[in-house]
Amino acid sequence: MGTWADAVDLYIAPTEFVRHKFIDGGFPAERIVVKPHMLLPDPGVGAGGGGNALFVGRLSPEKGIETMLSAWRELPDVPLRILGDGPLARDVWPDGVTWSGHQHRDQMYCAMKEARIVIVPSTNYEIGPLTILEAFACGTPVIASNFGSMAERVRDGHTGLLFRPGDPVDLAEKVRYAFTHPEHLAAMRINARREFEEKYTAERNYKVLIAIYEQAIENAQRRKRAAS
Repeated sequence: MGTWADAVDLYIAPTEFVRHKFIDGGFPAERIVVKPHMLLPDPGVGAGGGGNALFVGRLSPEKGIETMLSAWRELPDVPLRILGDGPLARDVWPDGVTWSGHQHRDQMYCAMKEARIVIVPSTNYEIGPLTILEAFACGTPVIASNFGSMAERVRDGHTGLLFRPGDPVDLAEKVRYAFTHPEHLAAMRINARREFEEKYTAERNYKVLIAIYEQAIENAQRRKRAAS
């Protein structure tokens, strides 16, 4: 019936990466706009004084859990705290790793504010992980897999660090760098919070969404004129 091509005036993608995936799949490029997710309420900035790295998410294979644990076998002196549950949860973890299970959002934010870095080691593309936005809001840099939406959200050396997907050795090197370069880490904390304020607040999201509605209305009017 041609619904996707003819009856939709505007599509919204959360990242440029997702937008280009839809274009590759045959969707009309001129009708796909990017509006990132937002975060409300703002959790506020932390001090990063906990001295540990943090993972927040589902404990499942596609989240890169095995890559992260393999990296931590080379980092026994760097504390890693894991928040979440899933099929890869276990009773015994490598040295330096603490599993806290599923946590309420307020508890998760407290952990994020105190962490030096947040690890996002996913082995799939991710639509645009909310964990990264949450970390930025807390002023916490992110170490993430260098592909998909993660590579778009995290600016290497600015708001965090990127490592080769599925490579525990490279991940361990990036973690070690973050923990041995406090001045650079402090700068990335400032940059991460600024990134949140410029792109992911409710106020910013509202302005972008209103502009999208206006564009959708204009597209619809143009389509009706063409049809008549």
